[in-house]
Amino acid sequence: MFQSDVSEPDAIAALSDRVLARFPSLDTLVNNAGIMRNLNLNRDRDLTDVTREIDINLSGPVRMIQQFLPHLKTRSSALIVNVSSGLAFVPFPASPVYCATKAALHSFTQSLRAQLAGSNVTVVELAPPGVETPLFRGEFEELMKGQKGMDVAVLVQRAIAGIEAGRLEIRPGLSNVLKIMSRVAPGIIFRQLTAMSKLRPVANASAR
Repeated sequence: MFQSDVSEPDAIAALSDRVLARFPSLDTLVNNAGIMRNLNLNRDRDLTDVTREIDINLSGPVRMIQQFLPHLKTRSSALIVNVSSGLAFVPFPASPVYCATKAALHSFTQSLRAQLAGSNVTVVELAPPGVETPLFRGEFEELMKGQKGMDVAVLVQRAIAGIEAGRLEIRPGLSNVLKIMSRVAPGIIFRQLTAMSKLRPVANASAR
């Protein structure tokens, strides 16, 4: 097993050297590394820390693809899978930076697919719903009471089935609902997610 930090460009370059030396026939890249935090932006935050999700969730996949793409293009058939989120389509206000990174990754994936059209590299986006992982039940435990996430095994099965069926955007379960609602009733679904975030109004210090 190889360990690396997708927020560090030098680590990505080193990872590529190690992986390709051992697996020269590599033909698939799955960008799944990510973090999701419950961030109240009304509180003071370190300027470096507040962008950690951007470094990992967005800059990480962009750099990984840039690093591995020259090799993938040498294969007869290759695959890139970018893991975004159902929250790429409608944001969950409790996680503002996370949702922004996933929306950006969705957009980036569309552009990458267009640029690689006609090549040997297929670009797939997997947008999972909430999944039963430590992340889902970690700092979001209170907000997620009464909510059940998708089983990891089910997500994997649906992802593989979607790839085998040639789907370029795979949206299992609630993610598909979020995509549809973002088009037909964006205000309604956003208000529901805002209510789930349990946001509290902040008094305006300059109010008279």
